[in-house]
Amino acid sequence: MTRCKFFAALALAIFAASISLATRGRASDHDEVCDATADYFLGAEDYPQAIETHLRVIAAHPDDALAHYHLGFAYGMLGLHRDELTEYLRAVGLGLKQWDLFLNLGRLYLENNEIHAANAAFTTATILGPGHAEAHFNLALVYEWRGALGAARNEILTSLRLDPNQPDARNMLGLIYAEQGNVVEARRIWSDLAAAEPNFAPARANLALLERIDQTPQGAVSAATSALSSTSFGDLR
Repeated sequence: MTRCKFFAALALAIFAASISLATRGRASDHDEVCDATADYFLGAEDYPQAIETHLRVIAAHPDDALAHYHLGFAYGMLGLHRDELTEYLRAVGLGLKQWDLFLNLGRLYLENNEIHAANAAFTTATILGPGHAEAHFNLALVYEWRGALGAARNEILTSLRLDPNQPDARNMLGLIYAEQGNVVEARRIWSDLAAAEPNFAPARANLALLERIDQTPQGAVSAATSALSSTSFGDLR
């Protein structure tokens, strides 16, 4: 296998793992309460009851943007993504400006491979919540997917400044450097990560791939790094 093909496999493997991480699975940050009972069920992760009680809140107060957002989140946790999107967009249309609303909206778009819409939603999330590492990580993920590696690196570095204890973000930073052709920096990042997080399998796997790459002819280096630098996962819509 050529050096370039090793790098391509590396990029695709890490990206697939990052997509899995960045999608749903984290409760949103609700700074306000639309209804004590309805939000109790949401916090308790009793999503059927959360849906039922939020529907009652909305029936009485159809312009309650926060209730629409919370209802959408509950729908999403049950896999009802069409309803989830409808409620998120209603919340946005009613003027709700919470960073985590746009974070979850971006995640939903990302799951649907609507990359440009995800990019816009995550950008808004970073504007509304600039101090939240997760917003910057997700925006970096989309930039990396689109091949905007410089912008992806900046967002990952911002995310890590806000929260240095993110093995997945450090792993993604290594990928970005590898795609840019800076294999030395990528190896350093993954080596440090493997030492600090011995149970974090992706770092060890990436280092093993680099070791295999090092055994290929040196003449393939420039071609491989050039291909990586111009790699774009494109718009998969």
